Amino acid sequence: MKKNMPPDELARDGRFVRVNMVERISDPRNGRGPTGGRVGARLTPDRPGAPDAARALMHGIFVGEIQALEGAGRTCWDFEVGAGSDDVPFQLKLDMARQCWDEARHCEISVKLSEWMGTEIGEFAESTFLFEAACNPDPVLRLTGVNRALEGLAIDVFNTMKEFGNVVGDPVLEFCEDWMLADEVTHVKMGSDWLRRLTVDDPERRKRALEFQRIVDKLFSGGGFRGDDEDSPVHLARRFREMAGFTVDEIDEISDLARQARAEARARTAGATAGAAAEAG
Repeated sequence: MKKNMPPDELARDGRFVRVNMVERISDPRNGRGPTGGRVGARLTPDRPGAPDAARALMHGIFVGEIQALEGAGRTCWDFEVGAGSDDVPFQLKLDMARQCWDEARHCEISVKLSEWMGTEIGEFAESTFLFEAACNPDPVLRLTGVNRALEGLAIDVFNTMKEFGNVVGDPVLEFCEDWMLADEVTHVKMGSDWLRRLTVDDPERRKRALEFQRIVDKLFSGGGFRGDDEDSPVHLARRFREMAGFTVDEIDEISDLARQARAEARARTAGATAGAAAEAG
């Protein structure tokens, strides 16, 4: 079996529709406009289109769990045990194997939840950005991009869906999201711990890894989708992030990145509106 398999070789059946990140952000069913700016609001029962937004988010969780399983599995296989810069400790492989077990269970739960919510596999598109982050050739950057940034996003999403299930009176959704949320905290904690252990004598490598994490975090905060603002569709789960090894300063930085992304999306929207008005005039 080859090492460092590219994203376009991921196996999918005919139910799945794959799009790139730009196309996914532009999909109006994901609650965003053609310029990537948010058009929805916090996920509550009285939000316009709330059922569709919840179903789209659930489908996104499902495909994310598949890629998280694939990414953790690739990390087990792609790296050798040793002391080289591209090697990893055997204990890290054990942690990734444990994560594969969790992610496989999450896939099963997510399929059942999607059916419960009236969603079919493939109703919403899949992008491969999570797996792309799991293809980084440096195991430390892979851990920060996946286990800290994207699994950190999963903490925020699961907590949001758990709260939504509680508000709408859906104990099945609330219980399942709470169950998976507990696993995500351990996944992010593993990433936080291994980042510090693998870079204890290499501050420059840690700096590069954290910068890669910021890039991923900013991308998934696009248009204010995830942040601390009251009307952010997905709220930062600060308490759970602290449990997972994030410092308060790191969480504040993610919140600031979300506000920057929101401001940039507004600027793009304003520019597009002005351009359309000029053409019409």
